[in-house]
Amino acid sequence: MMKLALTLAVVAACGSTQKPKPDPDPVPPKPADNRSAIDKRRDVACEALGPRITACAVEDAKKDVAAGKVTQAQFDKDASPTVQRKNSSEFIKDCEAHSYSSRQVRVLEVCPAVETTCEPMLACLENINPKS
Repeated sequence: MMKLALTLAVVAACGSTQKPKPDPDPVPPKPADNRSAIDKRRDVACEALGPRITACAVEDAKKDVAAGKVTQAQFDKDASPTVQRKNSSEFIKDCEAHSYSSRQVRVLEVCPAVETTCEPMLACLENINPKS
């Protein structure tokens, strides 16, 4: 009998489980990504391309300043970091709104990867639309 009482005491001490306290700030689960694979690829390409396109525009604007077509003050205003972020954001938003074919998404992926300077990259991107 004493052995049984001792066993019950050990089981009671070891076997009790405490309920975990609820997390005071639970993180909601991420919503499922229901985009198609092509749309996911398009979005990744658009996000990578946006800052590159903006950098090319800034590069062109610097040439305009050097040529006297634009004042330095106008350049500073038009090429501020805030304006650059906004331009990149607008490009990405517009790019992601398009329904591109697999070939067109491939153009978005490949051109910035293989062309390191603006002029060839922009020329490459012209291949996004089929020639008539």
